[in-house]
Amino acid sequence: MLAPLHRWIWRDAERRVHKLIRFGETETDGGRDILRAAEITSDPLLRRLYLVHAIDELRHGILFRQRAVSLLPALPLSSKPKFRTDWMAPGGHGLDDLDVDGASDDAMLAFLHLSEKAAASRFTVYRDVLKHDPPTCAVFDEILHDETFHMNYTLVQLARVSPTDHKRRLWRARLSRLWKAYLRVATAIAGVLGGVLLTIQYFVVLPPFAWLAKRAARREALGWTPVRPEAHDSLTRQF
Repeated sequence: MLAPLHRWIWRDAERRVHKLIRFGETETDGGRDILRAAEITSDPLLRRLYLVHAIDELRHGILFRQRAVSLLPALPLSSKPKFRTDWMAPGGHGLDDLDVDGASDDAMLAFLHLSEKAAASRFTVYRDVLKHDPPTCAVFDEILHDETFHMNYTLVQLARVSPTDHKRRLWRARLSRLWKAYLRVATAIAGVLGGVLLTIQYFVVLPPFAWLAKRAARREALGWTPVRPEAHDSLTRQF
């Protein structure tokens, strides 16, 4: 249903470059977090899989950045800032939302599975709407193969690590993602409302106070103001 919107977003060359750069940064950050998960897990099989996963994420970041760099020469020298269309749900895996050091293996696997599943769904849409840009489409197509593997292995390993509670873990991870999505939306709306209220205060509430201050300033006498003689008594006594 949102394919026309995504097609409009990706049609702009400058916005395409910005999104590819942000995707590259997110993939690289996710690779570092997964590498950290490989360091702290006590499961040897998960450690090997996490290392493969982290290498894939770092390679994805390089692919995104390389494609963005190749598009830069075609951009105009002077361009206006574009509206960010991912302010509610930034692209990528969002591993920074999870405390890797404090997460158990099953919580990490559930979070990774849902993140990879969401990323694969988005990247499929992006690939389909980028038929007019075959090189960028090829980048998403190549990354999608890895995302499918990541999505499948995390689910299989979650069932192995937590055979009785893996479904409950998935639901807890889904609810956590929904809660964080709500917080992102609420924060964005609060920021907009705060900006509107501050603008109203600046242009509606402050002008009367400024006018009153200028009016009071005009009543003040210019120069030095004589001081009453009894005001000097404080210099000759303690109180």
